Amino acid sequence: MLNGKKVLVLGLAKSGQAAVELLTALHATITVNEYASREKIACYDEYVHRGIEMITGGHPQELFERDFDFVVKNPGINYHKPFVLRLKERGIPVYTEIELAYQVAKMQNYIAITGTNGKTTTVTLIDEILKHAHHLSCLAGNVGIPYSSCVLDNDLLHRDGYDVVLEMSNFQLLDIEKFHPHISTIINLTPDHLDYMASLDEYYASKTRIYMNQDKQDYFIENLDDEILQSYLRKYPVLAQRVTFSLTKPADCMIQNQAIYYKGNHVIDLDEIKIVGDHNIQNMMIAIIACALSHVSLSDIHDTLASFQGVEHRIEFVREYHGVKYYNDSKATNTDAAIIALKAFKQPVILLMGGHEKGLDLTEMSSYASKISTLICFGEAKERFAREMHVDNTIVVEHMKDAVLKAQQISHEGDVVLLSPSTSSYDEFSGYEERGRVFKQIINEWNS
Repeated sequence: MLNGKKVLVLGLAKSGQAAVELLTALHATITVNEYASREKIACYDEYVHRGIEMITGGHPQELFERDFDFVVKNPGINYHKPFVLRLKERGIPVYTEIELAYQVAKMQNYIAITGTNGKTTTVTLIDEILKHAHHLSCLAGNVGIPYSSCVLDNDLLHRDGYDVVLEMSNFQLLDIEKFHPHISTIINLTPDHLDYMASLDEYYASKTRIYMNQDKQDYFIENLDDEILQSYLRKYPVLAQRVTFSLTKPADCMIQNQAIYYKGNHVIDLDEIKIVGDHNIQNMMIAIIACALSHVSLSDIHDTLASFQGVEHRIEFVREYHGVKYYNDSKATNTDAAIIALKAFKQPVILLMGGHEKGLDLTEMSSYASKISTLICFGEAKERFAREMHVDNTIVVEHMKDAVLKAQQISHEGDVVLLSPSTSSYDEFSGYEERGRVFKQIINEWNS
């Protein structure tokens, strides 16, 4: 399909490696450019043996003057980098691996989810409902599974009839061209990625790209409760049919008589739901609508919702130790996610907060100081967080492990200890997943 096409894969990591495998299956001529040095690339020798050109240890200027049919860019490489801008200036298409996989796969039922918070819970829930209903489905994107891998694993180059559930970050949306989901949503819009995006407006606008190729045959699931989102929907109009949800207003999916209803039909009682917080009710509403539009019965939807325990690293119950409950919310890499976690508990918590300094404004977060009995700050951002949160009982330590041990020392029976760092983890960990796993490991190693 891509015989003789010259393709530059910019940045390896998981998505780049998946793109290399897909491009190989399509007989493209591949050049890989990776900033890491040759010694740090486990697949270097294998790729060279397969005839793949490897350019490592930097991004040499002359590479970006060469002719390529298109480029597959790792979403983590900032699109403001001069070499990325140079490729675009020369008219060379720059895609993410999702766009590549979409263009070469057979047509599927695409369900695309973006937003600042709640994406992983929502896509996991949708995927579990579809599988419970015996649909052919695959989950990919920002959940850590490249779509290119799903295309190869399920032979979507030759097969159709799949429900493809994609969690999409704004980085992945920036480099789409033809990607056209049948069902899409923006869960919510709150400040994030200010270290990557030129402005907050640019960040919010990038999210609207999820529906830019939709038409009247498609569906956009609309959150009536998010005022920032509503203003951007007015600014960038939706052509798809809108299906609405709300916690407080009349909508297609809404709360009545302590239950969730969809288009007048009862789906699930609120007291049957096992995961905490209003934000999870919203996530469930999106899943109900997306799956109903994908021809799943409300009874199948109900059964999965009633048994759903949540996802790892998102207000995840870890353990009760000496009467103290410990929760892992490592996926809270911005302040809005941390606020959602604080609001999910009825009592003030011992909050562990800190990590990589990415300049997030703490004004709104600090207004929830009454939800925090003691604040323990750690990591690169510890001093600023301690200063700007204005919590009376504040402790500053060096590393996350120190914060966990300090929380254990000061906590009493009945307390809740919550790791909700409010920022990313790159000062100490490879990502929020490693941070969460280390947190759980520390707690689970304590003797009963």
